[in-house]
Amino acid sequence: MSTFLSYILLGLSLSAPIGPVNAAQLDKGIRFGFWNAWLLGLGAMAADAAFMLIIYFGFAHFLQTPFMKAFLWTFGCLVLIYTGVEGFQKAKTVKASKQTKKEPPLKSFTQGFFLTLSNPISILFWLGIYGSILAQATATSTPASILLNTIAIFLGILVWDFTMASVASSFQKIARSALLTFISRAAGLCLIGFGLYFGLQAFKLLFL
Repeated sequence: MSTFLSYILLGLSLSAPIGPVNAAQLDKGIRFGFWNAWLLGLGAMAADAAFMLIIYFGFAHFLQTPFMKAFLWTFGCLVLIYTGVEGFQKAKTVKASKQTKKEPPLKSFTQGFFLTLSNPISILFWLGIYGSILAQATATSTPASILLNTIAIFLGILVWDFTMASVASSFQKIARSALLTFISRAAGLCLIGFGLYFGLQAFKLLFL
């Protein structure tokens, strides 16, 4: 049980650093409430699961080819900048203690999915973390225990997503409109910043 809990804590610690998904969840929770923010996190989790399956079945080397790296950096740049600009432009419509118009749940989910799927840093991250876990576990553990530990990691990620969605949506209820607009715009600028960084990496890979 202690091992299971340690992997839950690992999932929490992996999700905690501020990145594109956390910034997008913050913006989504402020503008649309808890469920849209949580669904965005679930979409990101689905992409994490895809990466872990790729690593588990030994296909990670395909994602490390120059072509795929350039494609992912470029695609990630476009997704992040689009999401950031959309959030920044619509930040002024946020009202305190009042939810703005609804966003389709599927849009929130797919946005989270593509934010993570198009992030080469996520691939390298999971390759380093989950790849090392597999390398160690395959020598000493059974497939059932590896699966159990993987589930524990996802439980940790799920807890963090729930927490982020709750915090983001609570801002909508307690903060003033001006503060909500500021936070939403800051989250949008953060996403644009990540997008520009991704674009720079793609440019370096393609032309330098």
